[in-house]
Amino acid sequence: MTGSGTTLRLRPPRHQVDRRAIGWWLVQTSVTVAVPVVVLVVLGLALPGARFWLLAPAVVLAVVGLPLAALLPFWWYRVHRWEVTDSAVYTRTGFFWQEWRVAPMSRIQTVDTQRGPLEQLFGLATVTVTTASAKGAVTIPGLDHQVAADLAEQLTATTQATPGDAT
Repeated sequence: MTGSGTTLRLRPPRHQVDRRAIGWWLVQTSVTVAVPVVVLVVLGLALPGARFWLLAPAVVLAVVGLPLAALLPFWWYRVHRWEVTDSAVYTRTGFFWQEWRVAPMSRIQTVDTQRGPLEQLFGLATVTVTTASAKGAVTIPGLDHQVAADLAEQLTATTQATPGDAT
């Protein structure tokens, strides 16, 4: 129940993130796996005495990590959902452990948008909704940058008009 007496029900959020988020996540996960593999291979070639101990983990990391890096973004796209109603912000994220978050409008303290270099390259942004929750902020990654800007504006206007002290 919110401070206004409205009951919030946990339900699946309606919106998927932007499809371009798959490419953004593919680049992120590939770099996360490729950088350590490259470092291990370079060190293995430069240090003959430690070659096996450096190249073996590089091979294992490449064999396990690269397929995961290629598949996870597609799964994330399937499970990431978001929605904003007049009473709350809903998100669902997660891979093995799914997390559902509901932030009532009366609890929202700040709304921020973020666009890192890769997000800018893909035309995306992340909206962060900070609440009084000990769990932390609610984030909506992988939004079209204009959708994110409009969403931040909408949330700011709605929270200003919503009674409550956001604590």
